[in-house]
Amino acid sequence: MWGSSYRQPAPGPKSGGRGGLIAGVLVAALVAGGVGGGVGYWAADRNDSSGSTTVSASDSGGDLKRDAGTAAGVAATALPSTVTIEAEGSNGEGGTGTGFVFDKQGHILTNNHVVAEAVESGKLSATFSNGKKYDAEVVGNAQGYDVAVIKLKSAPADLKPLPLGNSDKIAVGDSTIAIGAPFGLSNTVTTGIISAKNRPVASSDGSSSSKASYMSALQTDASINPGNSGGPLLDAKGAVIGINSAIQSTGGGLGGTSQSGSIGLGFAIPINQAKIVAQQLIKTGEPVYPVIGASVSLEEGTGGAKISEEGASGSEAVTPNGPADKGGLKPGDVITKLDDRVIDSGPTLIGEIWTHQPGDTVKLTYTRDGKQRTAEVTLGQREGDS
Repeated sequence: MWGSSYRQPAPGPKSGGRGGLIAGVLVAALVAGGVGGGVGYWAADRNDSSGSTTVSASDSGGDLKRDAGTAAGVAATALPSTVTIEAEGSNGEGGTGTGFVFDKQGHILTNNHVVAEAVESGKLSATFSNGKKYDAEVVGNAQGYDVAVIKLKSAPADLKPLPLGNSDKIAVGDSTIAIGAPFGLSNTVTTGIISAKNRPVASSDGSSSSKASYMSALQTDASINPGNSGGPLLDAKGAVIGINSAIQSTGGGLGGTSQSGSIGLGFAIPINQAKIVAQQLIKTGEPVYPVIGASVSLEEGTGGAKISEEGASGSEAVTPNGPADKGGLKPGDVITKLDDRVIDSGPTLIGEIWTHQPGDTVKLTYTRDGKQRTAEVTLGQREGDS
């Protein structure tokens, strides 16, 4: 599962980039216009003798009232507060993603992988649906959470933050609306439902230097493609319930040369978690992660989250006097539940831990030597992504 901003394909005789798409649209329009003209003439030429009479609707198009609860009503309200982000690194590489207005001070919430190229010394811009474009800068980014906050330079005074919903109260089957710039097509609106909750997702942008992000995600069948990353996932009332971040693709991922499209499996970071991360980034510029003080295997098929025999770079797998150590856990233990949530792998455990805050106490169920045990663990914290 990969998260990715949209990267413009390199030019060439076989390129299927936006230039090809636009050309195709123009050709289709011309053909349709010619056919439409011919059919119109044919019908008019025979109208007198056929006795056929058409009837015009009393209301159409722009005359209709779009109620607040309809997809059209939600889109009309949310689009002015959604931006298309263009990020360019110092090496000239970059991509297109999405973000939305977080507060009246000009902060925009998006994915880390959307702006990663521009974090150090790149260029960022945000374009609103009315075409107004603003330069921006990264305020803070959290690679593990895949959340970033950027701020508009010379932000307008009339910014309207999107209302934030409560992702904990979302139910499977609830309607969803996604807004973004799939394959660079800004201000695209798609609809669907919540297909599942608490879906463990480990995602990456596919680059060799990229580290994985972990989330306990909202799954939706609303069409999400490269370029939707960072955009809002809205409920039927127009409140943000998640940040569109990753899709499952049959084409080998979104970060490589083959950027496959939606197959109806999209994943969003729950807004309750993203909000806390964003507020921390605005406050200090650095993310804070809750931890149990133990390294776990990221391999599948372990029947849970297995505490490693050895930590990174030869360090101890269980931090001395850390949360797991105080709770009595040891290398080789396999964690199978966190509170009432089933844990089937290391990434699932990480994603679930990160839905909590440092200082929270959780109940871990684990097995050792074939016997099930439990431990109360108070989560510690780690600052930064290093």
